[in-house]
Amino acid sequence: MKAKYVIGGLIIVIFVIWGVTSFMSTTIRYVSIDEVQRSTGTVQVMGKVDFDRVVYDSEHSRLVFEITGLEKRTLNQRLKVIYSGVVPGNFDQATSVVAKGRYQEGAFMADQLLVKCPSKYQGLAEQAKKGEA
Repeated sequence: MKAKYVIGGLIIVIFVIWGVTSFMSTTIRYVSIDEVQRSTGTVQVMGKVDFDRVVYDSEHSRLVFEITGLEKRTLNQRLKVIYSGVVPGNFDQATSVVAKGRYQEGAFMADQLLVKCPSKYQGLAEQAKKGEA
Protein backbone atom coordinates (compact mmCIF):
# COMPACT_ATOMS: atom_id res chain seq x y z
CA MET A 1 0.00 0.00 0.00
CA LYS A 2 2.85 2.35 0.87
CA ALA A 3 4.51 1.68 -2.51
CA LYS A 4 1.39 2.99 -4.33
CA TYR A 5 1.67 6.32 -2.48
CA VAL A 6 5.37 6.61 -3.26
CA ILE A 7 4.83 5.84 -6.95
CA GLY A 8 1.86 8.22 -7.11
CA GLY A 9 3.90 10.95 -5.41
CA LEU A 10 6.80 10.45 -7.80
CA ILE A 11 4.47 10.70 -10.80
CA ILE A 12 3.01 13.94 -9.47
CA VAL A 13 6.49 15.38 -8.81
CA ILE A 14 7.64 14.41 -12.32
CA PHE A 15 4.62 16.10 -13.91
CA VAL A 16 5.10 19.25 -11.82
CA ILE A 17 8.76 19.46 -12.82
CA TRP A 18 7.87 18.83 -16.47
CA GLY A 19 5.17 21.54 -16.36
CA VAL A 20 7.46 24.13 -14.78
CA THR A 21 10.30 23.50 -17.24
CA SER A 22 7.89 23.63 -20.19
CA PHE A 23 6.48 26.93 -18.95
CA MET A 24 9.92 28.43 -18.37
CA SER A 25 11.11 27.45 -21.85
CA THR A 26 8.17 29.25 -23.51
CA THR A 27 8.47 32.53 -21.62
CA ILE A 28 10.33 35.32 -23.38
CA ARG A 29 11.74 38.09 -21.22
CA TYR A 30 11.48 41.80 -21.96
CA VAL A 31 14.69 43.77 -22.33
CA SER A 32 15.31 47.46 -22.90
CA ILE A 33 17.02 48.79 -26.02
CA ASP A 34 20.33 49.15 -24.18
CA GLU A 35 20.15 45.51 -22.99
CA VAL A 36 19.39 43.99 -26.40
CA GLN A 37 23.01 43.79 -27.54
CA ARG A 38 24.03 41.93 -24.38
CA SER A 39 21.14 39.48 -24.50
CA THR A 40 21.48 35.91 -25.64
CA GLY A 41 18.61 33.95 -27.05
CA THR A 42 15.15 35.18 -27.91
CA VAL A 43 13.93 38.33 -26.15
CA GLN A 44 11.24 41.00 -26.49
CA VAL A 45 11.93 44.69 -26.88
CA MET A 46 9.42 47.54 -26.97
CA GLY A 47 9.93 50.88 -28.62
CA LYS A 48 8.42 53.73 -30.58
CA VAL A 49 8.63 53.41 -34.38
CA ASP A 50 10.58 56.09 -36.24
CA PHE A 51 8.36 56.29 -39.33
CA ASP A 52 10.97 58.36 -41.18
CA ARG A 53 13.19 55.28 -41.24
CA VAL A 54 10.72 52.59 -42.34
CA VAL A 55 11.58 50.67 -45.50
CA TYR A 56 9.53 47.75 -46.84
CA ASP A 57 10.91 45.47 -49.53
CA SER A 58 7.77 43.81 -50.93
CA GLU A 59 9.79 41.54 -53.22
CA HIS A 60 11.43 39.85 -50.22
CA SER A 61 8.67 40.62 -47.65
CA ARG A 62 11.20 42.39 -45.47
CA LEU A 63 10.44 45.31 -43.18
CA VAL A 64 13.35 47.37 -41.86
CA PHE A 65 12.75 50.14 -39.35
CA GLU A 66 14.16 51.75 -36.24
CA ILE A 67 12.68 52.05 -32.80
CA THR A 68 13.54 54.42 -30.00
CA GLY A 69 13.19 53.84 -26.29
CA LEU A 70 10.03 54.66 -24.38
CA GLU A 71 11.62 55.36 -21.01
CA LYS A 72 13.32 58.63 -20.14
CA ARG A 73 16.78 57.01 -20.02
CA THR A 74 16.33 55.31 -23.42
CA LEU A 75 14.60 58.06 -25.43
CA ASN A 76 17.77 58.79 -27.43
CA GLN A 77 18.70 55.16 -28.01
CA ARG A 78 17.90 53.60 -31.36
CA LEU A 79 17.62 50.00 -32.49
CA LYS A 80 17.44 48.74 -36.06
CA VAL A 81 14.77 46.06 -36.43
CA ILE A 82 14.51 43.69 -39.38
CA TYR A 83 11.30 41.71 -39.75
CA SER A 84 10.63 39.18 -42.50
CA GLY A 85 6.95 38.62 -43.13
CA VAL A 86 3.72 40.39 -43.81
CA VAL A 87 3.53 43.90 -42.38
CA PRO A 88 0.84 44.08 -39.68
CA GLY A 89 -2.25 45.85 -41.02
CA ASN A 90 -2.17 48.70 -38.52
CA PHE A 91 1.61 49.19 -38.44
CA ASP A 92 1.34 52.74 -39.81
CA GLN A 93 -0.88 53.72 -36.84
CA ALA A 94 1.36 52.17 -34.18
CA THR A 95 2.21 54.14 -31.09
CA SER A 96 4.78 51.47 -30.25
CA VAL A 97 5.74 47.93 -31.20
CA VAL A 98 6.95 44.87 -29.38
CA ALA A 99 9.48 42.89 -31.40
CA LYS A 100 10.30 39.31 -30.46
CA GLY A 101 13.54 37.88 -31.75
CA ARG A 102 17.29 38.06 -31.25
CA TYR A 103 20.11 40.49 -31.80
CA GLN A 104 22.44 39.47 -34.64
CA GLU A 105 24.96 41.28 -36.79
CA GLY A 106 24.14 44.80 -35.62
CA ALA A 107 20.35 44.54 -35.87
CA PHE A 108 17.42 43.00 -34.05
CA MET A 109 16.07 40.15 -36.17
CA ALA A 110 12.38 39.99 -35.27
CA ASP A 111 10.39 36.79 -35.65
CA GLN A 112 7.17 38.43 -34.49
CA LEU A 113 5.81 41.98 -34.27
CA LEU A 114 3.09 43.05 -31.90
CA VAL A 115 1.70 46.47 -32.80
CA LYS A 116 0.38 48.75 -30.05
CA CYS A 117 -2.17 51.21 -31.43
CA PRO A 118 -4.02 54.05 -29.77
CA SER A 119 -7.21 52.98 -28.10
CA LYS A 120 -10.39 53.48 -30.08
CA TYR A 121 -11.73 55.24 -26.98
CA GLN A 122 -8.85 57.72 -26.86
CA GLY A 123 -10.51 59.96 -29.49
CA LEU A 124 -13.81 59.86 -27.58
CA ALA A 125 -12.11 60.99 -24.38
CA GLU A 126 -10.43 63.89 -26.18
CA GLN A 127 -13.75 64.94 -27.75
CA ALA A 128 -15.41 64.83 -24.35
CA LYS A 129 -12.71 67.09 -22.89
CA LYS A 130 -13.18 69.58 -25.72
CA GLY A 131 -16.94 69.55 -25.15
CA GLU A 132 -16.48 70.43 -21.48
CA ALA A 133 -14.29 73.45 -22.22
